Amino acid sequence: MEPSATRYDERLTAPRSWWAIAALTGVAGGLILLPLGPLPLLGGVIVAGAFAAVLVSSYGSVRIRVVADSLVAGDARIPVTALGEAEELDEEEARAWRLHKADPRAFMLLRSYVPTALRVQVTDPDDATPYLYLSTRNPRALAAALEAVRTG
Repeated sequence: MEPSATRYDERLTAPRSWWAIAALTGVAGGLILLPLGPLPLLGGVIVAGAFAAVLVSSYGSVRIRVVADSLVAGDARIPVTALGEAEELDEEEARAWRLHKADPRAFMLLRSYVPTALRVQVTDPDDATPYLYLSTRNPRALAAALEAVRTG
């Protein structure tokens, strides 16, 4: 496998129910402008629906990738050499690490609609971040990709 090949790639897309809510927001925008006539109604549907769709799309477009020797999570790019052990978190443990076990210094790529996660220790002594919390639908595959890069 060539060094620049992607070993893991996941997009944390928003659930379908969020898209339904965005569509209903467009309908609501049109209904608000209904008393003003058909053209404002159409404009309200288009503007409110487009605005809601942009919000859902931007929040649901985050990616987690393991590329070459780095973990790319959202806007962060972390070399795998700065990472330690990875712990797969089931729904219950993931909830605990999002709530009462959470460290405010941690890097959290959190999506509440993804029930499972991966917690990865940060071993870089120059970094105050204790761990990465990554919402992922497949924590086992992400941990395996990180381990494969770490072991070469």
